[in-house]
Parts: sequence; structure tokens; C-alpha cells
Amino acid sequence: QVQVEESGGGLVQPGGSLTLSCAASGFMVDYYAIGWFRQAPGKEREGISCINVYDGKTYYADSMKGRFTISRDNAKDMVYLQMNNLKPEDTGVYYCAAERIATMSCFRPSMMDYWGKGTAVTVSA
Repeated sequence: QVQVEESGGGLVQPGGSLTLSCAASGFMVDYYAIGWFRQAPGKEREGISCINVYDGKTYYADSMKGRFTISRDNAKDMVYLQMNNLKPEDTGVYYCAAERIATMSCFRPSMMDYWGKGTAVTVSA
């Protein structure tokens, strides 16, 4: 019943910006969190940021602070990830995931309960 679905990936030049969207649905209560993650080929999945949908609090992995911003639009059941000044090392598959009961560690992959299929982001000239 719970579903998360990402969109917005594609090709972008270094220094460019891109906004990813995550549609979340099927939750019985509103105390969940939505997080953004990414995985490059041959590397472990890493957390970027997450947001508590209930109270709007946001959390970021230390290495991800500065260029990425997470936000929500509850009226549309959407969560966004604004990515600025993209670099080639940002290339990878980006995932949206849901934590059933929100915690302050929702930017850690192991905390998440439901995952989208991912959307590919390629940063190249």
C-alpha cells in the first residue's frame, strides 16, 4: 500500500542544477519521514537528506550539507530535492525512501522501510 516514486533525473552539465521529486502515498498516519539517497556503481548507498513530513524538520548527512536542499509540499504529497552546482562525482542513481515512523536518523539508508526504484542522474560535459 505504501508507495514512493521518484522522478526528475537526467543529464546535466557540471555546475548545473536539478530538482528531483518524490511522490509518497499509502501511509496510515502522518508521522513518517522521506529521505533522499544515492548510489554510484560499485559504491555503497549513501544518505543525502530527509524530512519529517509531520513537522517539517529536516536532517542532512554531514557530507551533503551546502549544495542540496530538501523540501515538502504536503498539499501535493510531494517531497523535493534541489541540487545545485552539480559535479561529476554526483553521478549515480538517486532514491526516494520512506521511514515508517520518523526519527532523527532518517538520512541513514538502514533506517528506511520503503524504497522507490530510483532515478538516474548523470553529471557530464
